[in-house]
Amino acid sequence: MRLNVSAVAIDGRALILTGKPGSGKSTLALQLIDRGATLIGDDGVAEVSRGGSPVAAPPAQQRGALEIRGVGLVTLTVTEAPAALVLVLDETPERLPDTLAEECWAGIAVPRLPFDPNAPAAALRAEHALRKFARACIREL
Repeated sequence: MRLNVSAVAIDGRALILTGKPGSGKSTLALQLIDRGATLIGDDGVAEVSRGGSPVAAPPAQQRGALEIRGVGLVTLTVTEAPAALVLVLDETPERLPDTLAEECWAGIAVPRLPFDPNAPAAALRAEHALRKFARACIREL
């Protein structure tokens, strides 16, 4: 299991949110859930391989729990999905990224994009990033 990672599923693909505690992972996940995403995990995501694809899955010990600062823990429906894109919330993003670094998930390369969760329309921007940069093919690392 990876800690300091949250993830949501959008259109059957996992958008993985990484960053230090307090970087905005849970808040961005909540904004995406409000727009129709489904929670995979908050502050912990299981990394598994299914049929040669890297999959982000809910962790057993905190399944469905999402922390909302100032409110507390809420329990949501969860799913799992193939890992498609990693957004890194504590690195400075480029204004116009063209090529992305990669991160290993279950032995497979997944694109990773520095992302500002505090920029206007962060959830909408995250959805567009998923559409534009999601892992299109499986490549063994």
